[in-house]
Amino acid sequence: MTKTVSSLFKIIIADDDSDDVQLTKDCFVENKLPVQINEAYDGQVLLDHLKADTKNLPQLILLDLNMPRKGGFEALEEIKNDDALRKIPVVIFSTSTAQKDIEKAYELGASCFITKPNNLEEWCDKMKKIGKFWVECVRLPGQ
Repeated sequence: MTKTVSSLFKIIIADDDSDDVQLTKDCFVENKLPVQINEAYDGQVLLDHLKADTKNLPQLILLDLNMPRKGGFEALEEIKNDDALRKIPVVIFSTSTAQKDIEKAYELGASCFITKPNNLEEWCDKMKKIGKFWVECVRLPGQ
């Protein structure tokens, strides 16, 4: 079943590295995933965006940990403590491999933790898997 434009799966990428954001978007396109992607270059912009229009929330957030102004952990905690936002799945997508970061992410309510790959092929493969799982397999509230 193909999704129509009106039923595109809405994702917001919160990452201060514009190359990572563009690469992620390109991989979703290359894998022909029916997504609409918005971006936020730090945790504060992400939260401002989410709170500005709670009737048009994303269905998934890809969240980097290390960002200026408000980092990923701080943003994740605020999202999971907000009644209007807490149901949005948050995938941590970070360069970190530190066990303490992985544990903290899950303690704060992350849906999963994925380490950013080191090469283009792996990056696109992970985006394909993320997209297939969240877009095609998962049932979310309100669907």
